[in-house]
Amino acid sequence: MRCRATYLLLITATAALSGCGSKSETPAATEQPAATAQAQDTAAAPATTSPYDAGPRAGQQAMNAGMAAKGEKLFTAKGCVVCHGFGKVITCPDLKGVSMRRTATWLEQQILHPEVMVKQDPITRELRTHYSLPMTNQGLTPDEARAVIEFLKKKG
Repeated sequence: MRCRATYLLLITATAALSGCGSKSETPAATEQPAATAQAQDTAAAPATTSPYDAGPRAGQQAMNAGMAAKGEKLFTAKGCVVCHGFGKVITCPDLKGVSMRRTATWLEQQILHPEVMVKQDPITRELRTHYSLPMTNQGLTPDEARAVIEFLKKKG
């Protein structure tokens, strides 16, 4: 438990420090309206394709409310809220609408294997050029990753 708290503190500190002096933006510039933040994420990979992102969007399938509740708890417990927001950019991509931009397969691969995706996936590599922090592997199981995806579908 102490290790998890230390890890969360380290992630929080890293996220906070990454914004210090790295850009000349004012705080107001980082608090973008949802439409602007979503457009920015969509614009980050306009012509880039991925073998994991072919097919129907994750949000096109029915959402499982029970799994979404489990996914919400995981999203908070694993510290995803430190970097990701819904309708705003914190230090990493805004997740509002991500389930309609990406397939469930792409999302699952990104959650389970972010260190591989940043090396091999064109969309992830492109997104990485726009955000200072790489996604960290949170050690989720495939079932836990699917629960987080259900939560992302619920958030819209």
